[in-house]
Amino acid sequence: MIPFNRPPHTGNEEQYVLEAMKSAQLSGDGPFTKRCQRWFEEQLGCRKTLLTPSCTHALEMAAILIGIEPGDEVIMPSYTFVSTANAFALRGARIVFVDIRPDTMNIDETRIEAAITPQTKAIVPVHYAGVGCEMDTIMTLAEKYGLFVIEDAAQGMMSRYKGRPLGTMGHLGAYSFHETKNYTSGGEGGLLIINDGRFAERAEIIREKGTNRSQFFRGMVDKYSWVDIGSSYLPSELQAAYLWGQLEMAEKINNDRLKSWLAYQDRLAPLAKAGVIELPVVAETCQHNAHMFYIKVKDLEERTALLDLYKKHVIWAVFHYVPLHSAVAGLKYGRFSGRDIYTTSQSERLIRLPLFYGITQEEIDMVCEKITEWSGKN
Repeated sequence: MIPFNRPPHTGNEEQYVLEAMKSAQLSGDGPFTKRCQRWFEEQLGCRKTLLTPSCTHALEMAAILIGIEPGDEVIMPSYTFVSTANAFALRGARIVFVDIRPDTMNIDETRIEAAITPQTKAIVPVHYAGVGCEMDTIMTLAEKYGLFVIEDAAQGMMSRYKGRPLGTMGHLGAYSFHETKNYTSGGEGGLLIINDGRFAERAEIIREKGTNRSQFFRGMVDKYSWVDIGSSYLPSELQAAYLWGQLEMAEKINNDRLKSWLAYQDRLAPLAKAGVIELPVVAETCQHNAHMFYIKVKDLEERTALLDLYKKHVIWAVFHYVPLHSAVAGLKYGRFSGRDIYTTSQSERLIRLPLFYGITQEEIDMVCEKITEWSGKN
């Protein structure tokens, strides 16, 4: 059996989790939380970072910070996880879906401007597979129309666009540390990346249930109280301790995944050259993190046949998102701007292959052999 994913584990996590368990603080914002946040701020060069229980929570905080209200519109791709839309729909926004590019599966930056209306408040680019969207174009549009940009970089830690870390170009950004991501904080977790100093102080308050508790502990106020809306967006110190065990080996994990990604690419190149499948596209302006390796087959029928073959051999390859604009909630809370030329058709062709820290060459070979076997029957 080859699983689709094995949560990354370096061997460093246990000592730090045990240390946190024996400490006087488990509730969060303790030594490990601060250590992780400082690491990200140094690596990313951003104004501030805040660990959250999930990327979903980080996006929800972003929606509050930019003041999303009922009637506002938020532009994003339909080919993304539900949390991207939910975070803004929860505040009453209307989601405006834009078609994707067939090469990177990212939002088509050339179709964003046509989707902008007087009600538009934000653009939410999603960096699919850790490959950056065309952020220069997106930021230029945002400046032209006075819009906020929140980068959904859930899959993008250790990736760059024109040398800049994903998540650091918009006003706000978000990472995920879910167990399926390159790095995890014990199964769930996220990070809010603050690039605009206007949001730094209020983000702390929203994260602490709308209180100025963080200022109190820094001695800035003599007591803390309820000063704004907020919720419980603070992860436990155990999550931060687990994550710290992975951040210490971030480069090792990244290099291991890149090696596996290249092994897939080399092994499957002949089938791609023969036109049997398509391989991922990484623009020259991007440095990716090997978050996933996917292939595209001709259509939904071929995808179903190949996935059935994998299932027969207990290899857990999977398809990915069902476009949000076709979902029940997507129809209720959003609309598609322009034509769906690529979103649905490309989503029906895509298969994600097993890829995780520590996958062996033997496992990669077995996954690729089944594609060759399947192609010989077509």
